[in-house]
Amino acid sequence: MEINIPAVRAEVEEAFAVYELALVTNDVATLDRLFFEAPTTIRYGGGENLYGYDEIAAFRSARSGKDLSRRLDRTVITTYGTAFATASTLFYRDSAPDKVGRQMQTWIKTPDGWKVVAAHVSVIDDIA
Repeated sequence: MEINIPAVRAEVEEAFAVYELALVTNDVATLDRLFFEAPTTIRYGGGENLYGYDEIAAFRSARSGKDLSRRLDRTVITTYGTAFATASTLFYRDSAPDKVGRQMQTWIKTPDGWKVVAAHVSVIDDIA
């Protein structure tokens, strides 16, 4: 298996950038489109455990769109072959100056493009 094929990595980087813009602008339709529509899709968040696309979409539609801006750091996107990738990043919000967020996503390539099949978001004390 080839790791980080440049063209494949560029595709995932683009999908990740679309996701990030949708996240900070609360573009729920785009966020929903980027998650794999299946009962096996999982998202663990800062205060919720979401099982299946329907629970994730319901969470997104009910979430406040206030104060979503953030700065990313140490983003690592790794592709494995041509249809599987991970994206990991740290994030910082001005509203939580002593905290660092961590986000990990598992992406697969489908006929409809790259989709998130698993995600985990957590926030910890920033000891840096």
